[in-house]
Amino acid sequence: MEKVLWEKLKESLQAASPIVLIILLLHATVVPMPGGTLVLMITGAAFLVVGLTLFSLGTDLAMMPMGEHIGSALIRSRKLTLLIFSSFLFGFFVTIAEPDLQVMTKQVPSMPDWALLGGVAAGVAFFLVLAVLRILFAWRLSYMLMAFYALTLLVALKSSDYLAVAFDASAVTTGPITVPFLLSMGVGIAATTGRRIGEDDNFGICALCSIGPILTVLIMGLFYDAQSTGYEFETPAAVESAAELARLFALGFLRSFREVLMVVVPIFAIFTLYQITHLRLSKVELVKIGVGLLYLMIGLTIFLTGVNRGFMPSGKFLGESMGQLPHNWILVPICLVVGACVVVAEPAVHVLTKQVEEITSGAISKRMMLLGMAFGVGIAMSLAMLRMLTGLSIWWCIVPGYLIALILTFYVPDMFVGIGFDSGGVAAGAMSAAFVLPFTIGVCNAMGGNIMTDAFGVVGMIAMMPPITIQAMGFIYGRTLRKNQMSKKAPAGDEKEE
Repeated sequence: MEKVLWEKLKESLQAASPIVLIILLLHATVVPMPGGTLVLMITGAAFLVVGLTLFSLGTDLAMMPMGEHIGSALIRSRKLTLLIFSSFLFGFFVTIAEPDLQVMTKQVPSMPDWALLGGVAAGVAFFLVLAVLRILFAWRLSYMLMAFYALTLLVALKSSDYLAVAFDASAVTTGPITVPFLLSMGVGIAATTGRRIGEDDNFGICALCSIGPILTVLIMGLFYDAQSTGYEFETPAAVESAAELARLFALGFLRSFREVLMVVVPIFAIFTLYQITHLRLSKVELVKIGVGLLYLMIGLTIFLTGVNRGFMPSGKFLGESMGQLPHNWILVPICLVVGACVVVAEPAVHVLTKQVEEITSGAISKRMMLLGMAFGVGIAMSLAMLRMLTGLSIWWCIVPGYLIALILTFYVPDMFVGIGFDSGGVAAGAMSAAFVLPFTIGVCNAMGGNIMTDAFGVVGMIAMMPPITIQAMGFIYGRTLRKNQMSKKAPAGDEKEE
């Protein structure tokens, strides 16, 4: 266990270090932060690393086995009604437990966070049911994506003020709790269907589940008036003493623990019910899952404390300071680097890339995936900042971007379609909600922009680029594979002719 814990700590340090170093570099060169703000950020980063370490360990021990066991058990029951009901129930509660979503909902000024959280969770749950049915009945993913994104754009015409928020909500939904559970559930279902098991079946769940939040937020937006005021952070942007710092983080820890307890207990209760009625796992497995849930709860509590008390206030302060610079165009190249580092810092990204490498037997390496996603996210964040500086509508970014991604689905191997859209969802998660969105809100405030239409949308654009870059890699991969196959067949044909 100590060896595994040490490996998780190294992964967390490698994930968080790039973004922390960039912040320190900006502090030393472009925007010096007050000592109290710098202390908040560094303390928050320490909490974030420790929290991610324990959380990642808990995910491996609890969430992934739970998802796989439940997926397999539901298929073995051969009761379609039970499968649909259970998928919806787990999708709802797992989404509510997602830390990225909880961070993001607190930053939307015109909609109650409980309403936004519940609406997004319901959207994910509904589309999880569709994703499970897709695996069972072998529906083609590209057709489903094309149909539902077309529906989304039609609804957006009536609720355009919430378009940016909707895509941001979709992007942060697939995070470090949702991704491992959903992917593992898909693996469990695909492995128990009894028909041909292909690599394509293991991907696409997150892609479909990402559509649900977009539709639900746009529909809810018809009943809420968008406001231009921004979210006021409860945490001050600086502290003046060690005692104030300790009190701030202690209160934050208690509050985060209550929130985590409220969302993890229902998941545990439902799992216990399934253990009694369907699973009947051994005591050893149950102890392992129980210890994993404990790690997950403590890690998630520490992580949320670090995010809410350290990263979000310092992110907004940096954004406001840089937005006031006379040459604020410098934000465009800076965001290119920040975007690439943010995707490396996302815990859910490492979960996905590891599973992709394992399922494809190394044909798609973790390094290749990370490079493709880092390039795409860097470009996306630069475009989002350029959009804010020029006042360009998000329609001119989202529609062409997703149109390219959807057209590519018909020209790449099916496996890359699922991987590409899953990558988009997981690329925009914890660090995007904790730093990128507050940073963008700060820039928007400094420039006097509209929070709802200008600041929001950056996370959605981050989620938009990986489907394009990963599918482009798939297009090249497919062409190379066909050429290799043709070159191998050519000599055999020549010998026959002779």
